[in-house]
Amino acid sequence: MAHSMQLGRLGLWTFQLDLAPMARAQEAVAELESLGFGAIWVPEAVGREPFANAALLLSAGERIVVGTGIASIHARTAMTMQAGWKTLSEAFPDRFLLGLGVSHQPMVEGVHGTSYDKPYSTMVSYLDAMDRGFYVASAPSSPPQRVLAALGPKMLKLAAERGLGAHPYFVPVEHTPIAREALGAGPLLAPEQAVVFETDPAKARDIARRHMATYLRLPNYTNNLRRLGWGDDDIEGASDRLVDAIVAWGTLDQIVERVKTHLDAGADHVAVQVLPADPAALPMAEWRELATAISSL
Repeated sequence: MAHSMQLGRLGLWTFQLDLAPMARAQEAVAELESLGFGAIWVPEAVGREPFANAALLLSAGERIVVGTGIASIHARTAMTMQAGWKTLSEAFPDRFLLGLGVSHQPMVEGVHGTSYDKPYSTMVSYLDAMDRGFYVASAPSSPPQRVLAALGPKMLKLAAERGLGAHPYFVPVEHTPIAREALGAGPLLAPEQAVVFETDPAKARDIARRHMATYLRLPNYTNNLRRLGWGDDDIEGASDRLVDAIVAWGTLDQIVERVKTHLDAGADHVAVQVLPADPAALPMAEWRELATAISSL
């Protein structure tokens, strides 16, 4: 799908902006844009509403893209989703990227109170409903863009057919060439990569394990890991080997090397999620350090 969106090679995936007062988050966005990051990815789960959040963050910059990583199809109707998508795409041309996903059964059934059944078929029907939804407001000047949160082969293929590409989350590097093959040569592949700026193995892995604990209880992610050959011992015990595969840690050079490995394996853009020792802290120092490597990617 042709597009004029400029994501760059390196972006940031962060929940920390949700935890900061909006005025502080907007200040951070302005600085991150000046540092050269191409995109900021923000989640939807238990934090800010993503469309309102994206609008406020986009207003703080002039060029940087804001993507949702991801907006849940169970959180709003398809018509409401496409209206929000087009509203932001019109207001901020080529700067809003809608990441859509089926979310996870505990969130869908436990929080939203809807049924988590046949996620692939549900996504197809949802995209169909989005694409035929009414929208009579001022239209975007260029086609609005969307990506799918895709891990397995069927959803990856759908991401290539029905959007700009895929935004895989919580994946080791070995997933990237598989995703590229499933997508084909053209579509966008923008994996998330968690990182810890810590050279002490015990401290780094402790931070990483705290981050991974929630995700290792979600079947979407564990099934994907098993598909890649990881065993129950690795997954249930969060083995050092798995921790090191999911979360890059160490010096700036070591972290940048992991980003380059994704790019070499077929990624177009890597959304780096910096994990600070204090999960609520805004990791400005780490983001500034990471920005020094943008020109080398």
